Amino acid sequence: MEKSFSTEQVKLVYDNIKAFPNSTAFSIAVINGDGTKYYGGRWENDTIEHVDNSKHLFEVGSITKVFTATILASLVVEEKIKLKDPIQKYLDFDLRTDEEITFGQLANHTSGLPWTPSNLDLYEYPENPYKTYDQNKLKKYLTDNLELKSRPGKDYAYSNLGASLLGFVMTEITASTFEELLHDKIFKEYGMSNSTTDSAKINGKIVPGLNPEGKEISNWDFLAIAPAAAAISSVEDLVKFANAQFNANDKTLALTQQPTFNANDQFRVGLGWHILDKNNGELIWHNGGTGGYSSSMALDLNKRQAVIVLSNVSTFHPQKGNIDQLCFALMATLEKNE
Repeated sequence: MEKSFSTEQVKLVYDNIKAFPNSTAFSIAVINGDGTKYYGGRWENDTIEHVDNSKHLFEVGSITKVFTATILASLVVEEKIKLKDPIQKYLDFDLRTDEEITFGQLANHTSGLPWTPSNLDLYEYPENPYKTYDQNKLKKYLTDNLELKSRPGKDYAYSNLGASLLGFVMTEITASTFEELLHDKIFKEYGMSNSTTDSAKINGKIVPGLNPEGKEISNWDFLAIAPAAAAISSVEDLVKFANAQFNANDKTLALTQQPTFNANDQFRVGLGWHILDKNNGELIWHNGGTGGYSSSMALDLNKRQAVIVLSNVSTFHPQKGNIDQLCFALMATLEKNE
């Protein structure tokens, strides 16, 4: 499979992966029109050992937020809720705020909520920081401790809490678990047969996560924070999700791609997706990171091009940004070859 990558693309992979420790694994897909190329490998002793790993599983971190927003879009298309509906309308308890927070604001990070809830101690279990943060703790935060950083709808502020609350409200509305919603609305719908948030349901081979020093670490358990970052997937499954994005007749996916807020001069926000202006074109993009993994996914909808990079590079590695850099650099090679 690696032979299908050009010399320039292989060099880009090498140049960006060489900063990482031995045993670093990566799984890459490049979509160009109707064709897809895969490139998988493992970094050992300054050399890339090629591995056919397109079916191997990685934690994809915050790419999960795109799935969560897609579930929202599906419920909107089904006319079960509206983006402008206040979430308080669907909860059986009161939030500790008089401000109305809408579904759309949770999906585009303008809810005013902080990055994480104040009653979550990320340092209590540093190797698995979310493992005890369940829905009871989330509810307690929402009723007793919630403090908005800004008025809803006013500012963009990336929020794991916002995505988690969005997922929670949707499970309440549908009387489903988040895993059930993901399976029914995303994974089953788009043929992503090996994707899940439940490690007990893993059918494929999961690549061990690494800490910044390159030592294997445990996978993270997310509980109430699952809608923000819990998905486990393969590059093959994400190719199916990416190709579905090119289908203009899919009303659900088309809704997620529409700009909903101008964050700054560099990008806008859809539902889940970040919309970037790149080289006279437009990309939709999201990345992700957990203690043992980093990912990045970018798509040019007009040109039907995409790059997906999954790795077991820790989000805490000082050179973690190389994964995004590699993703965008590979996208640029497609522009050159048009």
